[in-house]
Amino acid sequence: MKAPCSRSRRPDRRQGKASLTIRWKDRRRFGRCVAGRFWLAESILPLWWRQTAGLAGATALCALCLAVPALAQAEGDGSGTDNERLLPNDYPADPVLANSDWLREPYDPFFDVDWSVALRGSYAKSTSGERFDILVVPAVGLEHIGSRSAVNFDASAEIVRPSGDGKVDVGALRLGLQTGYDLDSVTRLTANGNLSLTRATPGTPGLADNIAIAPQTTSGGFDAGITRQFGKFNVGATGAAQRNIYGETTLTTGAVIDNSDQNYWALDSALRVGFQATPIFEVFGRAGLGRDIFDRPSAALLAYPNATDITLEGGVTGRWNDILEVTASTGVGLRRFDAAGLDEVVTQLYGAQVSFTPDPTWRMTADFGTTVAPPGPNAGGTARVDYAANAEVAYTVNSWLALRALADWNSARFAGSANTETGYGLGAGADYKVNAHTAVSADYGYDHSESSTNGVQDAHRVTVGITLTR
Repeated sequence: MKAPCSRSRRPDRRQGKASLTIRWKDRRRFGRCVAGRFWLAESILPLWWRQTAGLAGATALCALCLAVPALAQAEGDGSGTDNERLLPNDYPADPVLANSDWLREPYDPFFDVDWSVALRGSYAKSTSGERFDILVVPAVGLEHIGSRSAVNFDASAEIVRPSGDGKVDVGALRLGLQTGYDLDSVTRLTANGNLSLTRATPGTPGLADNIAIAPQTTSGGFDAGITRQFGKFNVGATGAAQRNIYGETTLTTGAVIDNSDQNYWALDSALRVGFQATPIFEVFGRAGLGRDIFDRPSAALLAYPNATDITLEGGVTGRWNDILEVTASTGVGLRRFDAAGLDEVVTQLYGAQVSFTPDPTWRMTADFGTTVAPPGPNAGGTARVDYAANAEVAYTVNSWLALRALADWNSARFAGSANTETGYGLGAGADYKVNAHTAVSADYGYDHSESSTNGVQDAHRVTVGITLTR
């Protein structure tokens, strides 16, 4: 007895294999059989299965329709669907994806991100007494290095909680932006921005003993410059604008001193010309012009201390590969006030910088400079002339231990006042890497200051902490 749907197999001479055929006389019976089977499937299989099967069939049909043009062009000139990158088993000599200059993958972002969080405990013993602080120092950095451009942004904060009370204060907040762009092989543009909020900790050498809360200093500004090479000559021009704001000072007696008369704008410009006398030595000259504009008349001087600064300097720089670089300069500065009753200030300027790196494990730097600026809160006089020097030595013992030491010195006099300040400091520290993301640090520092208004002050400080990095 034959099955309801009669079928037979016969050889397929074209393909060399069996082919399923249906006899003409059984077509009507076969149609009724298929319809019956479809009805049976619809009654037994769930609805979601039937919908999925229908969607899969539609997808396969669309894929077949899209593939028909490609299959119809087995040979061609490569301008259409027969492009060599689309044909199987055909590998071009220079495929497009091998060059990523125009294509950035998701894992190659525009900025390289780096961050760290440090938790530190600081114990200080000074002339004014003992103090223990807990500090949290978060920091983040963004960096982009392109073929012609470079962008770097960094931010850090210093959050302080004294042990004596539960008050949390922001000791420092700093933001910095540095950018550079090469117009060509001999011309470079730079633009930088900065913002900082700082407050000195009571008991710090140089801060009067009768100050309970030091004034908060806010400083922010922007500068731009251009440098260009003309054979053995190089010329650079810069311009800058800076805003300085001083908050109130709270004394131990509870009195509050207003320092708003010290708020001012600083506008500066400079021109530098250098000549490469030999492959090692460069001789340079620098001229500067600046302007300080105050918001209010000085309470002590009873006049606006607005002033114009003019500086002229000359020096020489020596560079011995990447091992040693030395710069020495000297000059003169003139600070002239708008007010007729304020005498001009003439200052001898000195500058020196040394950088010595004999090998990758050692780095030694030293710096000496002269600055002429407004005296600031609680200082007196018309201008502060400051000479400051600092030196630092860093030694990398191995991949997990680094040592460092530093020293600094400063001496300041105040034009129009008998006040003077001198001081120096010494310090040493070490960093121990627990792993790639964790480091333990320990530091010791000693500060000494002597001023005509605050007397002699000393402070010993020990700081221990742990830093987690990206």
